[in-house]
Amino acid sequence: MAVPHGDHVDYAHEGHLDTMQEGHCQECEPSGHSEHDHHEHQHHEGCGHVAVPHGDHVDYIHDGHRHAAHSGHWDEH
Repeated sequence: MAVPHGDHVDYAHEGHLDTMQEGHCQECEPSGHSEHDHHEHQHHEGCGHVAVPHGDHVDYIHDGHRHAAHSGHWDEH
């Protein structure tokens, strides 16, 4: 599954996301904690957004971002 991510495309593969860098694949993982402010939509199975398995949780593609539930809010992934 291709997942738009900033200025490149990631590919969901075995529970993580890979991107092509200089002719080879490498994991593309967020660093730090980046909360998505003012996100009122509640993602869930069947909400209409693409679900991407990511480690021990699911990210949802929304407006070109990957959102993940975290402690009562949504993080940018």
